[in-house]
Amino acid sequence: MTDEFEKMTVPELKELLREKGLKVGGKKSELIARLSESSSVQEDSVEMPESEDVHDDEPLSQDESDLTEDDDFEDDFFDEEDDWDDLHTARQKPVLDEETVAALSFRAKQKKKQPAFRRQEWFRYKRLARSSWRKPSGMQSKVRLNRKYRPPMARIGYRKISSVRGLHPSGFEEVMVHNSSDLEGLDPETQAVRIGARVGNRKRLDIHDRANSLGLRILNQRRIDRKGDL
Repeated sequence: MTDEFEKMTVPELKELLREKGLKVGGKKSELIARLSESSSVQEDSVEMPESEDVHDDEPLSQDESDLTEDDDFEDDFFDEEDDWDDLHTARQKPVLDEETVAALSFRAKQKKKQPAFRRQEWFRYKRLARSSWRKPSGMQSKVRLNRKYRPPMARIGYRKISSVRGLHPSGFEEVMVHNSSDLEGLDPETQAVRIGARVGNRKRLDIHDRANSLGLRILNQRRIDRKGDL
């Protein structure tokens, strides 16, 4: 049973722990030990039921035969659906208190109400439409004068709630890493990893493997084909 748990990913192990009502946090080795202990306890507590005498010689009625055929069809149908479970793995979620969850929800509502800050006269010139926000400095600039018929200007009042400022939308605290040694000491329940853009595939695969063993979520994980000596 332990070998089967070793082949599973951390999100799959945590899903099993949630189904059994066990603690979810910890490294991959701790999750496997927790699952193996619970499975051994269940095996000891299970008792074989007494076999009942079944008369196979009695013929089934028409209604009973129809029911058995329907059951066989449903079993085949659900067996085919079981193959789809391997295609999707739930992403790891952070362990948050109620105040943080409420603050994240409030920040999302704030972001919906926030207007898009565009550069002055972005609608007039195509090159300005592709650029980011610039504060207008002209003496007669209608955006700087905050005229009602011009786009709004970025101000401090549009800033989001301070308690969750800088957190990922999922609630994780983002940590930038560039090699596998940067993963040591991180908390998988509150912190998530973002790999630097200039990191190559070789180091990126090492980070993927190490983060999976530590139970850390990678926010910008890529699908890399292992070719050659990778």
